[in-house]
Amino acid sequence: MSQKEQMLNDIGTLDFVLVELTLYLDTHPFDRNAMEYFNHYSRIKNQMEKEFSQKFFPLTKNLAESNKEWRWGMAPLPWEGVCN
Repeated sequence: MSQKEQMLNDIGTLDFVLVELTLYLDTHPFDRNAMEYFNHYSRIKNQMEKEFSQKFFPLTKNLAESNKEWRWGMAPLPWEGVCN
């Protein structure tokens, strides 16, 4: 697995964790430990997305910083077979 694939896999895993924690917090809004977990993993995911965007291409428009070149359009499209 390439570094790019590994980073995308890790970001996807963290995204899954955050979705599950969100669902839990919807029904347990005062669970302080769950909120701490959510905040912790949210910070990690944000940092990983920022690192990925700097190395390869931005995953979201808010990560499409353009110092030298506009890189938003560099991401492969789903029909190009990379989202399998």
